[in-house]
Amino acid sequence: MQDVPFTYKMEEMMRQLPTGAFLTVQADGERNTMTIGWAQIGIVWGRHVLTVLVRDSRHTFGIIEKAADFTVSVPWQDMKKELTFCGTRSGRDFDKFHELGLKTASGKVTKSPVLQLAGLHYECRIVYKSALNPSLLHDDLFNVYPKKDFHTLYYGEIVACYETE
Repeated sequence: MQDVPFTYKMEEMMRQLPTGAFLTVQADGERNTMTIGWAQIGIVWGRHVLTVLVRDSRHTFGIIEKAADFTVSVPWQDMKKELTFCGTRSGRDFDKFHELGLKTASGKVTKSPVLQLAGLHYECRIVYKSALNPSLLHDDLFNVYPKKDFHTLYYGEIVACYETE
């Protein structure tokens, strides 16, 4: 495990993100991981921040709402099977960790774990959240929400960033 700056391998991370990364959260004895394909990373309020979006219809939403933190694991190896499963199956119905043989490791700083995989890991402390306001959404983006299950944005201050092999 090697600590790295949050901008480490930014181009590779952004190239992987549309294929998928794992958002993992744990609170009140419950944990889940889901596939994300959207995120923002940068500096907000003078802090290194990773922003993720979670729909209120997702099982992960109920957990992250109770959590103080989350992690994002960006795999460097091919994990198409795992990313597809975690993006199409709900943690309400499946224990994704058991079904896929996914192993976790304790976060260095966060209560939410990271996935044990070769890749880049961000541990984030939630510093702000905001439910998307549909009245402020541009008209050409409503096709993303046919079920009107809008996202909540979670701004996570990056409290640890490291690469594992």
